[in-house]
Amino acid sequence: MLSVQVPPSDQQTNYLPAGEKFRCRKAHSPMKKLIVFDLDGTLAESKSSLDAEMATLLTALLGIVKVAVISGGNWRQFEQQLLANLSRGEHLTNLSLLPTSGTKFYQYESGWTQLYSEDFTDDQKEKINSSLKQAIGSSDFKIAETWGEQIEDRGSQITFSALGQQAPIEEKKKWDPDFTKRKKIKALLDNLIPEFSVRLGGTTSVDVTKPGVDKAYGIRKLRDTLGIAIQEMIFIGDALFPGGNDYPAKEAGVVSIQVRDPNEAKRVIEAIVACLDCVQHPKLGQEESR
Repeated sequence: MLSVQVPPSDQQTNYLPAGEKFRCRKAHSPMKKLIVFDLDGTLAESKSSLDAEMATLLTALLGIVKVAVISGGNWRQFEQQLLANLSRGEHLTNLSLLPTSGTKFYQYESGWTQLYSEDFTDDQKEKINSSLKQAIGSSDFKIAETWGEQIEDRGSQITFSALGQQAPIEEKKKWDPDFTKRKKIKALLDNLIPEFSVRLGGTTSVDVTKPGVDKAYGIRKLRDTLGIAIQEMIFIGDALFPGGNDYPAKEAGVVSIQVRDPNEAKRVIEAIVACLDCVQHPKLGQEESR
């Protein structure tokens, strides 16, 4: 049986160095049946659309294996960034979408159907909003300019975007590149609202969800809904460090691959497609290994 060659799940390294030839190999470990991605910073730049190359690679991947996307973005963001740039067709039945860090789940038949949504109550929203404002006010850094609202109610997740929801990607990338500012906000929120989960997401955001309802929850929902064991999944994301909003997926036991950006994610997808093609075309795999 063929397995996708990946680093150990406790390793946070590049999957495949640029230019290195990928070779399939036989192994006794289970073949991966589900490839799970983060969206912002992994498949696309923050709140930006998939580029043409990524759309082509994802379409190829969907043609041979099941794929899921779990992201802190809301459903509208999924539609604009992801679905608007993927061709329609039967391959979409292989795609599962979990917006707002796995607190919602959508599947495709003749159209997209929502399976669940772990929404906050009004009282919970009020407490989170007031705590966010308190944490921001207590932080020792200033924000000179914002673009749009900083706090967004996504129903099942409340997200603080430091520079606003419509901030230019260039400004977002340079505001908190080492996560120091947001880690301070998270530490304050952990004390103010310990009954909720607080994670760093995107390039300038902090996500708040119900306790235990995060990307690990989404991974378990994928397991139960699709009937695919966690050992048969791979998770690919850019925030797999402790406190990052991808980290719960790793904690759930999924073999996890950290990427720096969408360009690195493309190389990972190319490698996985090549490996899975070896299963369908074994002679090609033999020729590549010579």
